[in-house]
Amino acid sequence: MPEGDSADAAVVAHWLAMLPDGFDDQDRLQLRKAADIALAANPEQRILSGETQLRHALSIAEILVKLRMDRETVAAAMLLGVLKDSAISLTTLKQALGENIARMVDDLARIGQLTDVSTEISPEDEEEHAENLRRLLLGIAEDVRVVLVVVAEQLHLMRSARGLSQELSRRLAKETQEIYAPLANRLGIWQIKWELEDLALRFLHPDEYKQIASQLGGRRADREQFIKEVIDLLREKFLAVGINADISGRPKHIYSIWRKMQRKAVDIKQIFDLRAVRVLVDDIAQCYATLGVVHGLWKHIPGEFDDYIATPKANLYQSIHTAVIGPEEKTLEVQIRTRDMHYHSELGVAAHWRYKENTKQDNDFERRIVWMRQWLERKDENGESTDLLDAEMEATRIYVLTPMGKVVELPKGSTPLDFAYAIHTDIGHQCRGARVDGHIVQLTRSLRSGETVEVLTSKNGTPSRDWINPHLGYLHSSKARNRVKQWFKQLDYKHHVELGRAALEREMTRLSINEKPDLEVVATKHNLLHAEDVYAAIGRGDLSPIQVAGLGSREKNPTQEVLIPDLSRNKAAVKGEVVVAGVDDLMTSIARCCKPVPYDPIIGFVTRGRGVTVHRRDCSNIRALQEIEGDRLVSVHWSAQQQETSYAVDFLVVASDRKGLLRDISAILTNEDIDVIGVNTNSDRKTDSASMRFTIEVHNMEQLSRLLSKVEQLPDVTLVKRLI
Repeated sequence: MPEGDSADAAVVAHWLAMLPDGFDDQDRLQLRKAADIALAANPEQRILSGETQLRHALSIAEILVKLRMDRETVAAAMLLGVLKDSAISLTTLKQALGENIARMVDDLARIGQLTDVSTEISPEDEEEHAENLRRLLLGIAEDVRVVLVVVAEQLHLMRSARGLSQELSRRLAKETQEIYAPLANRLGIWQIKWELEDLALRFLHPDEYKQIASQLGGRRADREQFIKEVIDLLREKFLAVGINADISGRPKHIYSIWRKMQRKAVDIKQIFDLRAVRVLVDDIAQCYATLGVVHGLWKHIPGEFDDYIATPKANLYQSIHTAVIGPEEKTLEVQIRTRDMHYHSELGVAAHWRYKENTKQDNDFERRIVWMRQWLERKDENGESTDLLDAEMEATRIYVLTPMGKVVELPKGSTPLDFAYAIHTDIGHQCRGARVDGHIVQLTRSLRSGETVEVLTSKNGTPSRDWINPHLGYLHSSKARNRVKQWFKQLDYKHHVELGRAALEREMTRLSINEKPDLEVVATKHNLLHAEDVYAAIGRGDLSPIQVAGLGSREKNPTQEVLIPDLSRNKAAVKGEVVVAGVDDLMTSIARCCKPVPYDPIIGFVTRGRGVTVHRRDCSNIRALQEIEGDRLVSVHWSAQQQETSYAVDFLVVASDRKGLLRDISAILTNEDIDVIGVNTNSDRKTDSASMRFTIEVHNMEQLSRLLSKVEQLPDVTLVKRLI
């Protein structure tokens, strides 16, 4: 912004006259209208630094002009703060400048209100709170350009922070470091991100900042000139050998150097990427050809070479990193990768911002970040804004505030009642009303990001059955709806019985258990009065279906215990396998046809020379042998001292055919530490379905049930069942 003591009107006129040639007459006319509105809003309004609101807004607009942003973004920045304490209305803005600019100014006003909210956050919750605030800012902004204005405003505030008190400047710097610099990083606005980080470091760690700045030797402009000369030299060498390369570079900024020194506990002399260039080529062969050219030009620094193409990082990041003694005997880092690798590192699972911030993965949030960055790249390539309200941009979550300023994340479409349950189940149960931004609203009203919600409760309040009626719109999130359902389940014994009966039947079917458990015996064991109490306990979640389905057969025949030999002398019992009634030290093996698992109902078949083969009682081979060689069938039972023995078992998965299905199932098997012996898959193109048969090794029925439950919860899976 032009400096001087001129009146605001003269400053605006001068600023408009100095706009670059990229702004045509229509652009200038619209910006003139925005300036007139800003001048009329509140000429005496000032910000913390003492600067007038208008001059502050013009400085932000100037930053955006240098970023080559479009006229709508620049106009929205010029109108920053006009809706506060002035006669200018949103309707006035729509009529004068159009829907897009008015909506952006409105979003900026809502974000501005959040800066007035202070909250006490414990040190252990600071990181989570900062992340939620970043998401809140992105959630409020329906247009990515709003976030750019917010980040640009923070940059101007940091540039002006020298005149503030030490306490205020440090608070501003901490905000910048935790919220705004990471936002700029995620959006790929590197020039703003670097400056924000350096300015924040100057106020938070002034001594370290000055020390690093003095040790760098030379101004940043000199370092940038060095990088330019390196790029020109490399471009010439690559053309000579026929390498089609895109080369970019940058001198490392002070904050990045400080952070690396802190992380590695080293001196600045041991950091070799103070100056770095990145080379993008067509394929892997050209990556290594490029490496040869670089090492041919300059001496390689021993120990400073990493080939992440041959050995990718855990997040699949691929690139070659090398450090050399470049021109003027200055160290230089060179990164070499293909264009596909670069896209993956910037927008894929190896995204640079996630690596730097070490944040948890959130597919929806990352999808939105990727869309924003792609839009900014298209803007840079085309010189214009397109598809601003693309469906990909639409968020599926919102971020609202408690009266104390804590950020709460909810699915988009959530209501004040969803918010109440997100705070605490009891608050949800007792909710009788809500205030949003100080106004009483209906419990069915959809919340918007940035709103402050206060829950009104009644001490004796209880949930209403209307809340779980999807047509009435009280609850949007499945989590809150499940809590209400659980409350009613605890009141409804019959409903619990029905749920338990269905769950038990489903578990027995899934595990192919045909012998029904004696519920009276199971009830006695678990201190229940009646058989129906077993169903109710399953329905309430006090008993798992596998406890009844898988173990009930043992309780049905307690007289088997009379036939157990002395376990101290029985090797099978010690090994934790199968005990043959009345026989000591007899070799046993598990039948391959039905593959029994503890504690399936089992029976033994005496083979010729191979001991006893253990089958399930309902095995089809056993049923056939009962008439022919029934005298060779013997009573067997599982040892009471089961050890870590593995048993082979087959299970079937039927699902809609989709990419990644086998990978998802394999991930579950890996997480459960289950070995896979065999896999057989078939796809039916007519029905677009897939059938997969797995042979795995499990230790017991509980482990098998847990596995089948997790596979059953995968998207598009229609059937999961054990095969015998």
